[in-house]
Amino acid sequence: MSTLKSFLRHPTGMIGLFVLLAVVLLAVSAPWLFPDDPWEMVGAPFQPPFSEGLWLGSDMLGRDVAAGIAHGARISLIIGVISTLTSLVIGVTIGATAGYFGGKVDEVMMRITELFQTIPGFILAILLVATIGPKISNIIFAIGIVSWPPLARLTRAEFMRLRGREFVQAAVCQGQRPLTVVLRRILPNAISPIIVTGSLAVASAILIESALSFMGLGDPNLMSWGFMIGAARTVIRQAWWMSVFPGLAILLTVLAINLVGEGLNDTLNPRISRKR
Repeated sequence: MSTLKSFLRHPTGMIGLFVLLAVVLLAVSAPWLFPDDPWEMVGAPFQPPFSEGLWLGSDMLGRDVAAGIAHGARISLIIGVISTLTSLVIGVTIGATAGYFGGKVDEVMMRITELFQTIPGFILAILLVATIGPKISNIIFAIGIVSWPPLARLTRAEFMRLRGREFVQAAVCQGQRPLTVVLRRILPNAISPIIVTGSLAVASAILIESALSFMGLGDPNLMSWGFMIGAARTVIRQAWWMSVFPGLAILLTVLAINLVGEGLNDTLNPRISRKR
């Protein structure tokens, strides 16, 4: 309860939370605000904002830009959250195993982590999506695969810091199984930095998905912000609104998530909390 009150007093965190909730509300209400298919042509091409009843204008095929942004918010948030959960499961599992057991197990796990880190994450995501196909499930899988190494290293560091503490040693002496010690003793005390890093990973996942869609590697059956910008790049001088508004949506969403992550970091980090 005190943590929640501390976060509610964090000004930038609350600004980010307000903007993020607005994006979530837009994504949830998209089917009611824009019941038509966002791929459907609803007006003349290249209509500027606030013309013919189109809030943000139309694109080169007469599709509603506002409808594309609203429906694209759902895709971006779904991919961001699910791919981050995927990376959390992989990263926390590998980091906890390496940090708790140490020795040869730690060495093998860290060599695997370093192997993934030698390849730039975005390049690996491109290779994976291009190889297995640009479907939403494959995009989520690819982003999850390239995002877990930092989480694994963070979890390993936290587990190595905590495994020598008295309460952990007491649990081991009582004969508790390693899985019980990890889940009930160590992980709850290491969860704060993992939550903060995971929240920031959502923003990175949204940026990666947008970049993939911009390059034509997004799901062709789903409207996304990156696709809208990519489709509009050749007519940016003629119809600036087609790329500016989706770009602003990405900017505001990523900025809001980063502000929330900063607020969580200041709230959950006891040293920063005492300074504040």
